Amino acid sequence: VQLQASGGGLVQAGDSLRLSCAASGRTLTTYNMGWFRQAPGKEREFVATITWSGDSPLYADSVKGRFAISRDNAKNTVYLQMNSLKSEDTAVYYCAADSRRLRFSSRNTYSSAYDYWGQGTQVTVSS
Repeated sequence: VQLQASGGGLVQAGDSLRLSCAASGRTLTTYNMGWFRQAPGKEREFVATITWSGDSPLYADSVKGRFAISRDNAKNTVYLQMNSLKSEDTAVYYCAADSRRLRFSSRNTYSSAYDYWGQGTQVTVSS
């Protein structure tokens, strides 16, 4: 499967953005999906994840209550709605696919759970 992330940009603190991750090559229902981010000089970190059927989303504490992950399997797309953005949310955001869909758990908060990665989309939040 190929993943294409989009929707990033430059926004002000407090604004909202919606990222999209479009899949091609295989139906998205085959995969649990996740979003990660990497800020300059920092390691890649978990943001959010969701099961192949759209259940049981998990979030990093830093984004809980502000971000929401969802998916539209008919459109083969996963979304990350980001509200109340802060300067510390500035990063390159990556979507990822996990093919072991029946093994969704806290393991999906680690990058090692994912087989496929998109190219990333830049989000910059100015304060």
